[in-house]
Amino acid sequence: MHVSAQIAKGLRDVHFGGNWTASSLKGALSNMDWSIATKQVYGLNTIATLVFHQNYYIKTLIQVLQGGPLDSHDKYSFDHPPISSKDDWDKFCSSVFDDVEQLALLIEKLPEEKLEEKFFEEKYGNYYRNLQGVTEHTHYHLGQIVLIRKILEQQKSHSKQ
Repeated sequence: MHVSAQIAKGLRDVHFGGNWTASSLKGALSNMDWSIATKQVYGLNTIATLVFHQNYYIKTLIQVLQGGPLDSHDKYSFDHPPISSKDDWDKFCSSVFDDVEQLALLIEKLPEEKLEEKFFEEKYGNYYRNLQGVTEHTHYHLGQIVLIRKILEQQKSHSKQ
């Protein structure tokens, strides 16, 4: 399997399942009520904010791999649109997973030599670092999402008692 295909597989695995950790974003978000996804606890980011944040960089990479400019700014990576219903949440999650598949398909088409090329500026490293990094970034936030969900669900169950 070519390196580009392995990167795409890793991206899909962390989002849809099948990775070494047996954790996935889709699994972590399954059957999650939108009110849980948008509830803040202990001053942490909401689950919806974390999902938007990690997907912000996926959208950036899609734009770049389609020939567009590198036009993203960390300060906007937490600014998600309002989610105030199940329908909003379902549409949001659907678009996230559509973006993941779109990026994976673009990565698979990359020639191996492209992975070693500079990613716009020296400070960003090469294409490999950025494409592999988005999977690592997702794993990082996936752990946060799982913990925040557990905390919120435990609080919800205690408030019913």
